[in-house]
Amino acid sequence: MRSYRSKAAPMLKPTVPMNRRLLLGGLVAAPLVLRFGHAQAQGGAYVFPLGVASGDPAPDGFVIWTRLAMNPVAPDGLGGMGGPVAVRWDIAADEGFHRIVAAGEATADASNAHSLHIEVEGLRLDRPYWYRFTALGQQSPVGRARTAPAPNADIDRLRLAVASCSNWESGYFSAYGHMADEAPDLTLFLGDYIYEYTRTGAQAANVVRPYGLEEATTLAGYRNRYALHRTDPDLQRLHAVAPCLAVWDDHEIQDDYSGVWSKTPGVSPNDFLSRRAAGYKAFYEAMPIRRTRLDARLQMPIYRRVRYGRLAEFFMLDGRQYRSKQACSDGPNGGKGQVVTDAACPDRLDPARTFLGFEQERWLCDGLARSQAQWNILGQDLVMAGLRFGDGGAETRYWTDTWDGYPVARDRMTEALATLKPRNPVVLSGDYHSFWTNDVKRVSADPASATVATEFVGTSISSSGPPYDALMANMPNNPQIKFFDSRVRGYMSIEMDRHRMNTRYRAISDVRDPKAAVSTLNSWVVEDGRPGAQAA
Repeated sequence: MRSYRSKAAPMLKPTVPMNRRLLLGGLVAAPLVLRFGHAQAQGGAYVFPLGVASGDPAPDGFVIWTRLAMNPVAPDGLGGMGGPVAVRWDIAADEGFHRIVAAGEATADASNAHSLHIEVEGLRLDRPYWYRFTALGQQSPVGRARTAPAPNADIDRLRLAVASCSNWESGYFSAYGHMADEAPDLTLFLGDYIYEYTRTGAQAANVVRPYGLEEATTLAGYRNRYALHRTDPDLQRLHAVAPCLAVWDDHEIQDDYSGVWSKTPGVSPNDFLSRRAAGYKAFYEAMPIRRTRLDARLQMPIYRRVRYGRLAEFFMLDGRQYRSKQACSDGPNGGKGQVVTDAACPDRLDPARTFLGFEQERWLCDGLARSQAQWNILGQDLVMAGLRFGDGGAETRYWTDTWDGYPVARDRMTEALATLKPRNPVVLSGDYHSFWTNDVKRVSADPASATVATEFVGTSISSSGPPYDALMANMPNNPQIKFFDSRVRGYMSIEMDRHRMNTRYRAISDVRDPKAAVSTLNSWVVEDGRPGAQAA
């Protein structure tokens, strides 16, 4: 895979300050109209209603993002915009933009839905910066980003916020607001940032706020899903306070898809690839990630490594794009066979099957072998430690959309962890709308085998969880699972230093309340050199 250390956008020397009306302080001081983008400016529709974001930090820079729109959910997916628009960007060393340290101009056009990805370089390491965009006489909200430390720097602490599974229809994004209040150094988005479907009929009975859009299958449809999410003030505020690392899961394209296979029986891989390519392009346009693009195979690489001094190295993984078809899927062109028995599914144990794709597997093992970080964080989309349904006997069933559907591939990775011995591997996962604390075992079929990593699974921002009592009934046969709760929505708040990682499960009081309160459900500690989490 190519490096994500792309060339910077052109830089200009600081220019004469612009009109004082456009220099309205920083994120905290800025008026509501600029902070959250719910207004018009200079007589026309406000062109920054989707806010700003930063991501993929490096020691000398980061990506800054925005997307211009006058009508965010215009039917054609172009946000009500027309031709190319010149956009100025500024990076400042202070909130008031008195010390502009980098600036430039870029063109936003229809080919990328008037989105911009500016890869800034040449900044000082390990410090905050503030950024903004100006276009058509209007100014964006102000965002705060931060450069990473030098690769060999000794840093004392790193604070993370971890999110997944935000369904607009299921509730409000108050969890994002509480994440912003914690002012993390870095936010991890582990998939299902949007949902492609719209509830209809009886399923719409519990909708809190409707999408008002048909199911996304085209580029315009996916673009509008992201645009609608980005109008949420809590999500805008989270993106504005800290840089992020983002990967996808399934709902960015289609529920439970696998590689080039749709979950819908009868859909050929060639037909599904067109839909998948549209979703991938919309993801790129909406996220502050470094330059990537669809190749001739309609693949789009997004997995990457990000280093935070000697303290942490992040391996952000793609668990959807390259994997084999789900085990025992119905029919030659896919179709969902989600929970199966071993006896009925011989290909589940086929060593030729892969979850990450063999190229990504090699990349990951190579990175783990060379890592010198105190904490090695695998950010990815699906539960890794496994869950056996049933009594553990002949009728044991597995949820084959997760790593349980690819146990040989999982064992290849856990064996690599055991033999390469990267320091303190911790897996952060999403997707299952519930909190889990897991021991990742060297041999997945043997809960008595050595623990090689710790896994924390975050619940959803808003999506409803699986049935708690039914899942808990299976826990006696899953000793690798130390904790499970699917009854609450929320996120994970993590703080790590040289000696320990502390993970708090943060629970929202009521997802139907846009001003919901937050509390800590429980906390877990992983100590340096000791795999497996302990209750704090």
